[in-house]
Amino acid sequence: MRSREPLSSGRSGPIPHRHGGGGYVRGRVLVVFTPIIALLAATGALVLAALFLDSYRAQMFIAAATVVVVALFLSIFLLYRQVGQRQAANRALQNVEARVRDIVESAMDPVIAVDHCQRVILFNAAAEKAFLWPRAAVLGGPLDKLIPERFREGHRAHIERFGATGVTSRRMGSQIVLMALRADGVEFPIEASISQHTEDGNKLFTVILRDITERVRAESLLARNEARLRGILDSAMDAIITVDETQHIVLFNAAAEAMFGCPREEAIGAPLAWFIPERFRASHASHVRGFGETGTASRRMGTLRIVTGLRRNGEEFPIDASISQVTDRGSKFFTVILRDVTARVRAEEALSRSREEVRELGATAHQAREQEKSRIARELHDELAQSLTALQMDVAWCKERLPDAQEALAKKLERMEKLLDTTVTATRRIAADLRPLMLDDLGLLPAVEWLVDNFTQRTGVPCELAVSTSDLKLHNAHATAVFRIVQESLANIAKHARASRAEVAIEENGSEVTISVRDDGLGFSPQDPRKPNSFGLAGLRERAYLLGGEAAIISAPGRGTNIEVRLPVAPMPFSQ
Repeated sequence: MRSREPLSSGRSGPIPHRHGGGGYVRGRVLVVFTPIIALLAATGALVLAALFLDSYRAQMFIAAATVVVVALFLSIFLLYRQVGQRQAANRALQNVEARVRDIVESAMDPVIAVDHCQRVILFNAAAEKAFLWPRAAVLGGPLDKLIPERFREGHRAHIERFGATGVTSRRMGSQIVLMALRADGVEFPIEASISQHTEDGNKLFTVILRDITERVRAESLLARNEARLRGILDSAMDAIITVDETQHIVLFNAAAEAMFGCPREEAIGAPLAWFIPERFRASHASHVRGFGETGTASRRMGTLRIVTGLRRNGEEFPIDASISQVTDRGSKFFTVILRDVTARVRAEEALSRSREEVRELGATAHQAREQEKSRIARELHDELAQSLTALQMDVAWCKERLPDAQEALAKKLERMEKLLDTTVTATRRIAADLRPLMLDDLGLLPAVEWLVDNFTQRTGVPCELAVSTSDLKLHNAHATAVFRIVQESLANIAKHARASRAEVAIEENGSEVTISVRDDGLGFSPQDPRKPNSFGLAGLRERAYLLGGEAAIISAPGRGTNIEVRLPVAPMPFSQ
């Protein structure tokens, strides 16, 4: 039997394999020759019997000859069968070697086998591709040519120690990356596993290699990216915290340390509840779980309110937060970016207080101005108008008693009478513009009706008034605001709109009163810059703002203008 056969034309090198050995051959010889020996022994016994038994000598020789013939034919049969079995065994062995050869040659990883002297006896196609050596140049040569020089002695000693252990197989370089050497002198990283077996008393070692250049490059790139990410996270001005599905912290950057007053080493692995006030912990945990179930990548936390954080010293502080989620290897991680908005909240509170003070001051100023207008209008009506009326009566008395010959004096008195009439009319108009007395004496609706009628008389533009209830009663400040809004709106229509029709509507729905003034005039673009010294619309917005309401101005060139103001009915504290 052959102890070793080539893979194919000597190209792949020999495939080490086990074969039967001397014990197996001796067993097969005994199987073949034992029946023959038994028959020959029987023949010898018959011959001896024929020599001693004269009367049966012929029969004994015939029987012995028959046994010899049978033994001969049996020997031929057994030898033929043995030859056939050996040929079948050789074919099976060749088939096995062919299959092993195909497997080794088609393997994507390099496969190298060496003998006990560490000379290469197998070098597959993948090894040729990895090491850039042709098979013929490697087979029979030392394994050292595939190993960088600085590692050769250590590698040789490693294989010798592995051979002495008797372990069948194990991974090589489990704690470090092994290095190999290509034909062009380029080193490259590999991972390898080694196995050993004994054949004809000699140890053979087989190594399966894998080129991990791309993996090492990817790991190096990943390490650099992670270092860069850690640098970004630690240099971020906002606190960044990542928690796992159990809401325990797995990432805690430097800004988070400063914000919460907690060292990173203490925070990692701690529950996120450490940094949330106790009264919010249950709702916050539920919020995070609910966010995880939505599948949304990210969103802002506490959109309508400020989220509250808890420092390690027990101090609560306002924060602005956004949350995102990512799934890594089947586990969800939640990352929260936090910003301490204590300064912003304080500034907003201060701004809110300032706005409230400005509103109160503006409302007080408006109220004082209305009161002053009312006082001046009352004095014009009660004092100046009465004095002018008395002068008219005196002039009329003088005209009645003037002699006929005083023509020049009569003309003078006539001019005085006309001037007094003009002055009285102007005084009444000024008093009405300052504050119509009917607003205080008769109420809001009669005053608005007077405004609408006066607008139609002065401009000739028809104007309709629609009121939801005839029993509209508002606080004095609200009634004055409604009157002024209608007054200023109609004044703007008279000055700028060139309208052919106008409408005024006042509606009360219990919680607020709505004033709507619209026209079909020229219109304008609300986005256009305000004209210098033009404060009509700004005055409308200011009046609405001072009473806690809002003003909307809808207009477009050629489509008229609609001014709508909504005021809360309940009196504001500063107006009481």
